[in-house]
Amino acid sequence: MKTFLVSLSDDELVQLYQTGNQEAFEELLTRHQERVFKYIYLVVRNEALANDLFQDTFVKVIMFIKQRRYVENGRFLPWVIRIAHNVMMDNFRKEQPEVSIHRQDHPFDLLNNVRLSDPSVEDDLIQQQLLRDVKELIAYLPDSQKEVVQMRFYDDMSFKEIADRTGVSINTALGRMRYALINLRKLADKSLSI
Repeated sequence: MKTFLVSLSDDELVQLYQTGNQEAFEELLTRHQERVFKYIYLVVRNEALANDLFQDTFVKVIMFIKQRRYVENGRFLPWVIRIAHNVMMDNFRKEQPEVSIHRQDHPFDLLNNVRLSDPSVEDDLIQQQLLRDVKELIAYLPDSQKEVVQMRFYDDMSFKEIADRTGVSINTALGRMRYALINLRKLADKSLSI
């Protein structure tokens, strides 16, 4: 089966994954993980942060594929790179200090505070839907995986912070997240087929 998957195009693998074939997604991940990680790392220049952003990217890829938001056009890798870019930009915006533009005669102008601006409606809807979907599914995960998902997505902790808090290595925290993602994919498949 594995050799058969290697010969398929990315679009064919996406179609197979949407029908419940987990190995199809694993082939996509194997095929593109190095290039996606290198792209992220070249931008952020921090391995721990690159690992965090890589995981976040593939969580979104999984959810978008499950929501059938990938348009099959033979450009899977550029689509994933675009998601990675957006994940990095979201992280960059989150990490930026508050920027306030104000007039000389007023020490602080709330109307021109960048942090108080609203995210786009689409960003809000996507984020809310992703969090709802994941929240419903994490209840079925083993406790160690549930804890990592909770800390990463709801407490907004880095993998280094998660490792420190749980008393495990970063690699163990990353491994738990990887298994959580695999289990979440399986659970998402089951919930979509019901």
